[in-house]
Amino acid sequence: MPVDPANSSTRAPSVYDTTRPKDPSILGKDDFLKLLIGQMQNQDPLNPTDGAQYMAQMTQFSILEQITNLGQTMAAASSNEYDQNAIALIGKQISYLRLDGRELRTYTGTVESVTFTNQGPQLTIREDSAKVMPVSVTAVWGPDGPPPPTDPPPTDPPPGGDDEGGEAEGDVGASGTSGV
Repeated sequence: MPVDPANSSTRAPSVYDTTRPKDPSILGKDDFLKLLIGQMQNQDPLNPTDGAQYMAQMTQFSILEQITNLGQTMAAASSNEYDQNAIALIGKQISYLRLDGRELRTYTGTVESVTFTNQGPQLTIREDSAKVMPVSVTAVWGPDGPPPPTDPPPTDPPPGGDDEGGEAEGDVGASGTSGV
């Protein structure tokens, strides 16, 4: 059964991309706490901040923390699914894309093992020991390879045509309706 890589769930999640620098324009939990502490240190002692404002800020901080935790949990779950999909390919025959010089070519082979790196899982191909990222897989079959074609190539002319390749009988008007 071929798998369309554009619709498969074998896309590398961001949890593997550890080389990206943190975006300085995005504030996190530590930044929020620093702002809150700075506000408390610099408040006017004769006119302290209302307790309701502190409660609102602490609520915002709690929400920020929970959203951050949820994002991390989702990234980990996505990573686990990605890893499981790669492991499920062991022993299966795959078709994959690989750069050969300056040309992108399609190869086939049997997945022998999976190695996990910082960039994500890498499939090792039995036939040539190639290392392949799951995102380059274009089709997956059982261990016996692709099934034989189910439809034989056509040998007869298409219906409606004559044996000499001429036009079919009847004429078609500009509206696309038949004049027969």
